[in-house]
Amino acid sequence: MNESESTLLRVANVRKSFPPAGASAGRLAAVFRLITGQRSQFGEAVLNDIDFDIRRGESTAIIGTNGAGKSTLLKIITGVQQPSEGRIEVNGRFSALLELGAGFEPDYSGLENLRMNAALLGLSREQIRDRLDEILDFAGLGESIHKPIRHYSSGMVVRLGFAIAASVRPDLLITDEVLAVGDESFQKKCIRWVENYLSDGGTLLMVSHNMYQVQKLCQQALWLREGRIHARGDVFDVTQSYLAWHERRDSARQQSRPQPSQSHCRVADAELLDAGDSPLSSLNMGETMKVRVVLESPDGRPPVALVGLVRSDGTPVYGVASDHDRHVLTPLGERRYTTTLEFPELSLLPGGYAVRVHAMDPEGIRLQDTVELEVSVRGRSRALGLVHLPHRWADPEG
Repeated sequence: MNESESTLLRVANVRKSFPPAGASAGRLAAVFRLITGQRSQFGEAVLNDIDFDIRRGESTAIIGTNGAGKSTLLKIITGVQQPSEGRIEVNGRFSALLELGAGFEPDYSGLENLRMNAALLGLSREQIRDRLDEILDFAGLGESIHKPIRHYSSGMVVRLGFAIAASVRPDLLITDEVLAVGDESFQKKCIRWVENYLSDGGTLLMVSHNMYQVQKLCQQALWLREGRIHARGDVFDVTQSYLAWHERRDSARQQSRPQPSQSHCRVADAELLDAGDSPLSSLNMGETMKVRVVLESPDGRPPVALVGLVRSDGTPVYGVASDHDRHVLTPLGERRYTTTLEFPELSLLPGGYAVRVHAMDPEGIRLQDTVELEVSVRGRSRALGLVHLPHRWADPEG
């Protein structure tokens, strides 16, 4: 199989803009362009220079904050909207799970809608008949399948919509937050179906805010930020960078610190080092991290160093003070003291963190100065929480 045959989707230099909402002239011009078959090339851009390929057998997630352009990009890929610039090439059959149930006829029964929508997805009458029991079993609606759709709850509509779409095993499956709807048991059923689809060689392009599901189902991730591709690559690297950025952005802690008075102890210097004493800003889970600090004391007595680890959103992880371990800082002269705190085999789970270095008075009672250093922990763990705890699974004997 050559490269062109293995590429199911090509998004080439796509740009999308909309006319300003308050500009009537812009709206009229946009309508004229639509009537004459022209593309709109002015207004507010929501997507810029989007360029990527999806190869057969790949699973890729599109992540980003609300308003980053994720859903707009999927609508362009599926043909619901046209790009202002660029082109989309799809080499194969795709199924899009964007707004499940949006095409249902409310006065028709669930069964009648099932047959109509399955036909629209390309199934023949014979294929619908052969797969009917499978679709009904997946939807799990029981006798409600014979009732009009207008009497369905939103969860029932989602069940039917996914069951119909799942009956068509496309070359490329495109989803937009579909796995986040419905009750928990139905979500698990959907995820199992997607996992089986992928294990059989299927190709997935999904939008989700659930990083656990993204890491579970996808090999690659594409981070959209303000309508542009901010990062693309291995799903763990991209999602961990995204989560660290998200936590920093949403953190309400004060970034600037007041200068301590000359009568207080202060942090003169602080840096993070690796096992070889080289500066670091990121490390792999399980590697060594050292925190080297230099503190100043106004009266020449050794101050107490307090080092705390927090997640980027401020959640405390661990803290220890030099006087807890009866450790006295080493004098450097000029009322300066130093020490290095080493964390061998750091067990923090992947994500963004901050190391807070505090200077305390010699009695270890009053905190008088603080410096914060950011660090990112890399890794491929799907464990939940803050730290990795050694563990093992044991099968029953016999």
